[in-house]
Amino acid sequence: MIEVKNLTKRYGDIKALDDISFTVDTGEVLGFLGPNGAGKSTTMNIITGYISSTSGTVTVDGTEILENPRETKRKIGYLPEIPPLYPEMTVRKYLEFMFDLKKVKLPKKEHIEEIMRLVRITDMADRLIKNLSKGYRQRVGFGQALLGNPPVLILDEPTVGLDPKQIIEIRKLIRSLGKKHTVIFSSHVLSEISATCDRIIVISEGRLVADSKADELSKALADTQKLSLTVEGSPSDVLGEIKKIPGVKKYMKVRELGEKSAVYSVEYGNEFDIRREVFSAMARINAPILEMKSGNESLEDMFLKLTQGAGKAGR
Repeated sequence: MIEVKNLTKRYGDIKALDDISFTVDTGEVLGFLGPNGAGKSTTMNIITGYISSTSGTVTVDGTEILENPRETKRKIGYLPEIPPLYPEMTVRKYLEFMFDLKKVKLPKKEHIEEIMRLVRITDMADRLIKNLSKGYRQRVGFGQALLGNPPVLILDEPTVGLDPKQIIEIRKLIRSLGKKHTVIFSSHVLSEISATCDRIIVISEGRLVADSKADELSKALADTQKLSLTVEGSPSDVLGEIKKIPGVKKYMKVRELGEKSAVYSVEYGNEFDIRREVFSAMARINAPILEMKSGNESLEDMFLKLTQGAGKAGR
């Protein structure tokens, strides 16, 4: 659906983007992650046609944006970090104005009603935008991006400034939109990306430093995988069995939980999956596993590792 190829953007001597390439498949929700100033907004503005690149191309549904900008822009709904709202308008009048501005060719009244139902602002239709909460104003911004049913949605920091309840609501909305649209969702908030997106791209200092699913990204960055076990039984017996398992590199008792159980940490090679062997080993010594979970690096750890030393490359 979207192909970004060798994208570079310079502002004088500053290189905001440095030869970035990636694709986004139809129906995919892509998380665009990076620290402030990494180049996320610059990339999104180029994809939407708001600014031009110094070199490289952006193709949306087979159309290169600079060759046919009007046709390409019709395929994109864009929600910038600060939604382009008119506070003195009511919600309905604003959507009608944007409908006309975008020259949407669908039945006007029915389409706007459908959009308001989708983003759950029907009850606010006749209220002035200036009197809405930030969460509802963000929903109105989503509404204008959806006018015309564009196949692609570009969302730049859509949860900035929202309270936790509003963030959860916007997160659910993005996931529901991903069922019918290709979505690129920009954020520097790690929990938003991991909870919402199918795939993660990490950008730092204008360069693409990672492109993967979250769990695959963790595995690729780590030399070993980690397993945390809570087991009931003799620690010496438990550790004795764990060390026999192929692929185990390090193992230790972390802490005791009462007299009968303890928590253990096990590190093993990336080429192994030792969970079945651990289960069988504990069964042999009649040591019930009370809990088994991955102890791999968090998304926050990965983010810091990938973007360490990020400078002010510009947005």
